[in-house]
Amino acid sequence: MASAKPPQRAVVEDRVPGSVVDGGTDGAPGCVATAKLIPSCGAWWGVAPEVFAGRPPAQAIAAAEERMGRRADILHVYHRGGEPFPTPEERRLARKRILLINWKPSLDHTWAEIADGAIDDRIDRVARRIKRTLPERFFLTVHHEPENDVRPRPGSGMTAEDYAAMYRHVMLRLRERGVRNAVTVMTYMGAPNWASKPWFERLYPGDDVVDWIGLDPYADRRVNDFANLVDKTREDHAGWPGFYRWTQARFPGKPIMVAEWGAFERQDEPAFKVAFFNSVRRQIKGYPQIKALVYFDSPKAPRGDTRFDSTVAARRAFTELARAPYFSSTPVPDH
Repeated sequence: MASAKPPQRAVVEDRVPGSVVDGGTDGAPGCVATAKLIPSCGAWWGVAPEVFAGRPPAQAIAAAEERMGRRADILHVYHRGGEPFPTPEERRLARKRILLINWKPSLDHTWAEIADGAIDDRIDRVARRIKRTLPERFFLTVHHEPENDVRPRPGSGMTAEDYAAMYRHVMLRLRERGVRNAVTVMTYMGAPNWASKPWFERLYPGDDVVDWIGLDPYADRRVNDFANLVDKTREDHAGWPGFYRWTQARFPGKPIMVAEWGAFERQDEPAFKVAFFNSVRRQIKGYPQIKALVYFDSPKAPRGDTRFDSTVAARRAFTELARAPYFSSTPVPDH
């Protein structure tokens, strides 16, 4: 396990109105969330439910919450290109949950073109829709996991510098058009082979447009517990210290969101998911900078089955994790 620094405490004078919890099962007494949605107690619990299963979000999140035995604090949804968002269904769901909206602004333009204004009309439409229909605070990440899309050749329009410029342009334009309730997340893959690239550090768009640092790790064959998941290293990339260690050093004042995480089914290790979920429950307190966990629940994830209830035992372990005090002590996300 990584040696952890003292917890980064929320600036409570910047708290969200109405977010103080008076105890009971919905949070610990005195827990608050800041305007940047940083909980002062524990960490948010979230899910991307039944991804690739074809069910509407409302049905998927209702089923997932029943399966895991609690309401999600965060609901992760995905949009691409000119898809209008938030949808009416997402707006209804946002009344009792925090939306994490994951947006790839264009599949037809390079990052450099977006930064130069190629889709400004689209960004403006998104801004108008958010202002008109979504009063709640929400998380927003733009073109998550950019590492494997980088083309480092100068002039490609897809360099690390182009990504940073694109991200800045989108976020600043949204703000200029009046979007003030978006809490921004810069979401990395965080894999050692990409994080060791000479351009990796140049992806970062700047502290003024990034509120949270995000990570999308999965429990592949190299991962046996939560500590390995968030601080994965590889012998062939010896210079990489692990994502949590790197974030502590690079962004000591920013909260970390594990924006996607999942455990793949292992046919030769049927008890793996149980052991892995139990490790999260045991080890999470050692990573106080992590302020949100958002599980990627899918029977058809690109590299396997990440359903948390693929077996009865896995479901039992996941439910115990979801109901752990560390995740049930957070404020009610009532904005």
